[in-house]
Amino acid sequence: MAVNIQIYFLKRGFDAQKAERYFKERKIPYTVVDLAKHTLGKRELQSVAGQVGLKNLIDTSAKEYPSSPIRMLTGPDAIMDMLIRSPKLLRTPIVRNQGKATVGYCPEVWDTWIEK
Repeated sequence: MAVNIQIYFLKRGFDAQKAERYFKERKIPYTVVDLAKHTLGKRELQSVAGQVGLKNLIDTSAKEYPSSPIRMLTGPDAIMDMLIRSPKLLRTPIVRNQGKATVGYCPEVWDTWIEK
C-alpha cells in the first residue's frame, strides 16, 4: 500500500512537531499544510470527520472555543460549516493517508499505515 502522508496544522505546536518527527525519522515522505493559509474544504473535512468523528475535530482547549457558538450547535452540517469558517477551532495535527485520518499524535495508528 502506498503511503501519501499529509499533516495539517494550525500552528506548529508540540503534537505537530512530534508528527513531523515521527515520519521524518522513518524516512517517510510527507506534506505539511498550514491551515492558516490553506483551509480544508467541506468534502475533505467530511472525509476526516468520517474517520475520527466530528466531535473529535473540535479543539475545546482553543482560546476561541468558550466564546464560539460551536458549543451550542448540535447539527453536523452547522458544526462542519463553523469549523470551515473558523479553522482555529480544529484540533490538530490532522494526519491523512489517502482515505484514512487521525487527529492529534497517534503513532500506534500510523504504524499500521506503514507496515503494510
